[in-house]
Amino acid sequence: MGFFIGDLHRNIEQLHQKQYLGKTAADTFTVYRGQGLSVGDFEQMTKTKGGLISFNNFLSTSKDRNISLGFAQRATINPDQVGVLFIMKIDPAQSKTPFASVAGISEFQKEDEILFSMHSVFRIQDIKQMTKNNRLYEVNLTLTADNDPELNRLTECIRQESYPNAEGWARLGLVLWKMGQFDTAEDIYNVLIDQTRDDKDKAPLYDQLGSIKRDQGKYEEALTFYEKSLAIDQKILPSNHPNLAISYNNIGLVHKNMRNYSEALSSHEKALEIKQQSLPSNHPNLAISYNNIGIVYKNMGNYTKALFYYEKDLEISKQSLPPNHPDLAGSYNNIGAMYEAMGNYSKAHTFYELAVQISQRSLPSNHPDIRLYRNNLKHVQNKY
Repeated sequence: MGFFIGDLHRNIEQLHQKQYLGKTAADTFTVYRGQGLSVGDFEQMTKTKGGLISFNNFLSTSKDRNISLGFAQRATINPDQVGVLFIMKIDPAQSKTPFASVAGISEFQKEDEILFSMHSVFRIQDIKQMTKNNRLYEVNLTLTADNDPELNRLTECIRQESYPNAEGWARLGLVLWKMGQFDTAEDIYNVLIDQTRDDKDKAPLYDQLGSIKRDQGKYEEALTFYEKSLAIDQKILPSNHPNLAISYNNIGLVHKNMRNYSEALSSHEKALEIKQQSLPSNHPNLAISYNNIGIVYKNMGNYTKALFYYEKDLEISKQSLPPNHPDLAGSYNNIGAMYEAMGNYSKAHTFYELAVQISQRSLPSNHPDIRLYRNNLKHVQNKY
C-alpha cells in the first residue's frame, strides 16, 4: 500500500509539471466535489468559516458542476447526512500543491476529473444553503497559496517535527508508522537492524520499533526496545546528550501507559534534567518534558503540580510555536482541565475557549480534537 501511495503521488507531481508549468493567475479555474457529511461534521465546518480545511486522502474533483451536484444530492437521501457541493477555486500560479487532470486516463472520462494529492489544504470562504433544501449546501473553497502566512508558519513548524533527518528506508518506515501500517513498518526496521553492523546505528531503529509497539498497545515489548536503544546510547554518548533524553522520554511514556506513575515520573525527570543541561531555556523540547510531567501528575491526582508543569509548557510553546499551532490548543485544554478539576470553573472556561478558537483555525473541521475541546467547554459551562 505504501508503495502504491508513493507512486500515485509521484505520478500526480509529474503530470502537474507537464500540465501547469508556466501557468498564471489568468488560468485560474474551478472544480467541484459533491459528497455527504455527517450532521456533526457539517456543523463543525460551519463554525470554521475563514479557517483551513484539509483533505487527508487523494482528492477527486470534477470540472463538471452537474455531475458533482448529483453526488451531493444523493447524499441527502441519508437522514444522518448533509449534502455538500464543494466549489474550489484553483490558481495554478499560487500553489505548489500537486494536482493534475486525469481526464484522459480516468475510467470516468465524462467527469473531466482533476485529482489532488494527499493533504491538500483549502481555505473556507463561504458556506450557504442551496435553494430551499436545508440539507443541501455549497461550500466555496480556495486552494491555499504558497505565500499564505498562516499556513506557511504552521506547515513549516510541523515540517520541522516530521523527521527531517530520516533517509531512504528509514523514512519510509516512519511514514508507514504514521499511517498506522505497523506490521509493514516493523518489517522494514527489522531488516534494517539485520543489515546494520554498528550498534550506534541500531539505537534509533530500536527506538522506532519501541514506538510501533507502544502505538499497538504492546507496552512490555515497547519497553524492551526503548531500553535497548538507551543501553547503546549510554555506552557511546556523554551523559547529557539529547539522544538520552529521547530514550528516557519514551520510557516514561510507556510507564505512563502501564500506569507505573512513579517510574514514569522518574524517567521524565531524567529527560528534563538532560535537556536543561544541553538546551536553551526556551527550547520547545523542554516544553514536551514539562507537558509529560504534567500528565503524570494529573494521573496521580496532584492537580496543583500538574498545573505548574502545564503552565511551564505553555510559556515556552507560546514563544516557539505560531499562534495557531494545534499544540497550543492542547496546552490550553490541559490547563483548563486542571482548573476544572480544582473547581475553578471560570478559569477553566477561559482556557477551554482558547483551545476551541485555536483548533478551529488550525485543524480540519472534522478533527476529533475540535470535538473534544468543544465538549469540554460545554461541560464546564453547565457548572457555573
